[in-house]
Amino acid sequence: MSMSKGSNTPVPTTALRVELGWSTGPGVPDADASALLLVGGKVRSDGDFVFYNQPAHTSGAVRHEGKQNVGGRVIDTLLVDLARVEPAVETVVLAASSDGGSFGQVPGLYIEVKDAAQGTVAARFDSAGATVETAFVLGEFYRRQGSWKFRAVGQGYSSGLEGLATDFGITVDEPQQAAPPAPVAPPVTAPPVPAPAVTAPPVTMPPPPAAPPAPPAAQPVRLTKVTLTKAAPSVSLTKQGGTSGAMRVNLNWEVRKQFSGWASKLGRPVAMHNDLDLDLCALYELTDGSKGVVQALGNAFGSLHQPPFIHLDGDDRTGAVTSGENLTVNLDHKQYFRRILVFVTIYEGARSFADLHATVTLQPQYGAPIDFSLDECTVPSTVCALALITNTGSDLVVQREARYLVPERGVSPQRTVDYAYGWGMNWTPGRK
Repeated sequence: MSMSKGSNTPVPTTALRVELGWSTGPGVPDADASALLLVGGKVRSDGDFVFYNQPAHTSGAVRHEGKQNVGGRVIDTLLVDLARVEPAVETVVLAASSDGGSFGQVPGLYIEVKDAAQGTVAARFDSAGATVETAFVLGEFYRRQGSWKFRAVGQGYSSGLEGLATDFGITVDEPQQAAPPAPVAPPVTAPPVPAPAVTAPPVTMPPPPAAPPAPPAAQPVRLTKVTLTKAAPSVSLTKQGGTSGAMRVNLNWEVRKQFSGWASKLGRPVAMHNDLDLDLCALYELTDGSKGVVQALGNAFGSLHQPPFIHLDGDDRTGAVTSGENLTVNLDHKQYFRRILVFVTIYEGARSFADLHATVTLQPQYGAPIDFSLDECTVPSTVCALALITNTGSDLVVQREARYLVPERGVSPQRTVDYAYGWGMNWTPGRK
């Protein structure tokens, strides 16, 4: 059902998919979905804020699943399981923030609530009339007499995600500015103080009881994220604070319909849906000189807790962010890495990357997410080098490659990317 601002409707107490959507195009800013779990109108701690840098609530009730681009429309998804929301939580706020512009430049912004299992729409609110706002509370789930309702809110903020978050009690990490030097006062000569006539004997007091150690201060939430471009193609993981824990590398893509053939009677092109299968892979070189590949082909899925400390989660054919193709890199063993090249190959379903819209996201466990889109493919390429991670000895650097390669006749995509980057491995045919 389509709702007006301020209206409400009951929703089932079950797992719900909350989709934030908008139309994309040249000059349209990116946007991000987020959620806040409130008690008395405020968060209990920064852990009640779910967004791209903190994608899951500890209760499991809310999870940020990520974005898809479907036919010129971007959808950013939250999964909200109302049955798992803690009893103390009264409200789950559903928000959006823009990146690179205001919502006045974002056409067709809406929020839609769906039953996660059935896919049926429980509520929808189309937000219109935005101007300079850079954050919006689009809707909220709230408890009423033992059940849950959804309210269409549409409250805008011109202070972005930071202003929205701090309004609900989130502590945001801000760059520290050096305090100005204090003015120096001229020296003051005090008159001498006469010594007392009688000196009292010293009194020995028992030491005061030791104060209990103060609890460690909570780390403020980091709102920053990094988008790599041709003009700014690299970033330091060390400077971003993302050199430990697990780093997930995700590839998602839009499976488009392609026109092939002609209808025999109508004389119009027929849309054929190809079962496109892309494989996310990684070439690695360790500091001991060992080299290898992590890929679905040949079941070379790697390992997270022993060399090569890289693991491929699975083999996906949909391109969805919720599953998709994911590599995980164990940055706790970064001292063993010399370089890692993340690349993608077409296993079947297409002869090139033409007309493919794909996005790469590197999400360190501690640090800002790094993402970039692939450029338009204009060559008959079946393999694309995505990102090169290099250990310089004092830093881990992520370099955007987005480089389409064209294999020579009889040469595999894997061997092609090996030649291009001088890995020097021996290749044999393999299959899934």
